[in-house]
Amino acid sequence: MNDTTDDVDLGRRKVVLAGLGGAAAAILAACGRGGGANDTTAAAQTGPTTTTGAAPASTTPTTAATATTATTGTTATTATTTSLAPTPTCADDDDVTPAQTEGPYFKPNSPERTNIRADAGGTKLLLTGTVVTTACKPVARALVDFWQADNGGNYDNSGFLFRGHQFTDAQGRYSLETVVPGLYPGRTRHIHVKVQAPGGRILTSQLYFPGEARNASDGIYNKELEVTIRDTADGRSAAYGFVLDA
Repeated sequence: MNDTTDDVDLGRRKVVLAGLGGAAAAILAACGRGGGANDTTAAAQTGPTTTTGAAPASTTPTTAATATTATTGTTATTATTTSLAPTPTCADDDDVTPAQTEGPYFKPNSPERTNIRADAGGTKLLLTGTVVTTACKPVARALVDFWQADNGGNYDNSGFLFRGHQFTDAQGRYSLETVVPGLYPGRTRHIHVKVQAPGGRILTSQLYFPGEARNASDGIYNKELEVTIRDTADGRSAAYGFVLDA
């Protein structure tokens, strides 16, 4: 074989290899696209999700809907137009509502009523919820006794304004008409409460509001006792579910 023949054969080999190189590049590109699609699907399937616990009572509001974004793996929450669900839900003995100090302003023998604001000023607040056992059974005729400061942060120690007790219905539900309590030195915004199942022990506790600046500096504040709250046409609506060791 002479140099001319060798040059011809070498040229043919370069053409064939060039063709194979283009095909190989196309195959590799296709595999790359396939791998990217699989990675996106996996991220969407394994991205974070939010689980909403069941509300203790059928008439209480439901929580917001949750959606997962496939491309980022983040969770987006969209508000619904339904009412709020009492919180927390109960599942076991660990979910008993935490007890807290009574404070210096409790007065016995408060009037039985569901409206403790009367004609007082302030942002109207409707607080609703349930009283259940650790087995998630509603407690009928449970005593629920509330007292709080008025809009200006003052307690009525000579009368019974912003004080009152009531009894839950057959489904363990309560409803309180009041105002958002005002602030006073040393404390964050809160509502005092005593809850007692018929013949049971008294739970003394306090309820708090989410997003309050003073929550972080209040030594008594407990996040587990935060209500769920939203704005309404004429004020605010809040919910909390009490769980008793009964």
